[in-house]
Amino acid sequence: MYSDADAGSAHVAACDPRDPDRGAGRGRQLPEDRPDPGGGERGRRRGHPSRYGFLSENAAFATACADAGLTFVGPPPDAIRAMGDKRQAKQLMRAASVALIPGYEGDDDSVAMLRSQAARIGFPVLIKAALGGGGRGIRVVEAPAEFDAALAACRREALAAFGDDRVLLERYCPGRATSRCRCSPIGTAAVFGWVSATARTSARHQKVIEESPAPGLAPEQRLQMGQAAVTAARTVGYVGAGTVEFLLAPSGEFYFMEMNTRLQVEHPVTEMITGLDLVEWQLRVAAGEPLPLQQSQVRLHGHAIEARIYAEDPERDFVPATGRIRHLALPAHAAFAVTADGADGVDPAPVRSMGRCGPAMWSRRTTTR
Repeated sequence: MYSDADAGSAHVAACDPRDPDRGAGRGRQLPEDRPDPGGGERGRRRGHPSRYGFLSENAAFATACADAGLTFVGPPPDAIRAMGDKRQAKQLMRAASVALIPGYEGDDDSVAMLRSQAARIGFPVLIKAALGGGGRGIRVVEAPAEFDAALAACRREALAAFGDDRVLLERYCPGRATSRCRCSPIGTAAVFGWVSATARTSARHQKVIEESPAPGLAPEQRLQMGQAAVTAARTVGYVGAGTVEFLLAPSGEFYFMEMNTRLQVEHPVTEMITGLDLVEWQLRVAAGEPLPLQQSQVRLHGHAIEARIYAEDPERDFVPATGRIRHLALPAHAAFAVTADGADGVDPAPVRSMGRCGPAMWSRRTTTR
């Protein structure tokens, strides 16, 4: 199923059969309360919400799939809810003894309380929307005099984007990187995790470059981070593929940041170095099958990098730009993969993101930095 906004997208053209949902026009995602219109007569049994965050991290959609007799290819709704609220997620991780960066995720988010907590944490601090994502609802505050204005701006943006103006605070760590551990838990007996990638370059609090294996991580750090990801997943009863994100400080210490209850767009870098098809794993887990491999059987080969190509207007402070893709030529190479929002002669969907293309490359040789 796809909306009018995605009618010209490459992923729609690759599917057969494909059904438009005329109830979701440009500017809207598919309605969460109608996950499979007419699906019964088409023999559909499972609903995969894709790797993007619109429906894949929507507990209501997962519940609607179950109500429609479909198997949702993803985690239980309760796990989506628990990890979708960053304040609740951090409270759960703190109770499970998963390392957190100094901050405040309490329920009292009055201006006076947040101001006092920021002073306790120490500047610079990061203000983040509790339901934030996609780089929105984030402000870096360098000094106490800037705090109130930054808080008000963050709350306005969060309310407009997510319908919720609650926030949390974190100590801001300059020079930090974001490391991701993609894991596939099944129940409590078989939980699989590996640390795969680090995003070191970002714009507007969104990653631009992601590479795997995570450069600069020692084997013991990779093991510790993987174990922390497993603990995080078990804490919320997670089932299926997910991505646990950690902040990696220059000192080598790492802290839980959040869990994306889905595969991320950058998961090809994990697939390239492991030789695994993570979407296939998702489908097998959803079908009740055991994980194809155990942790000790996974081997990493070579190095992979994925980069986002953005559509922006440099004359207007790099705001997101839309327009027709006049020419798109991609390498036909076994070590190259790409996710693109559009093709030759097609207008990219303007309602998704300014990131239009994500080429991923693999090499046998890894350069240590």
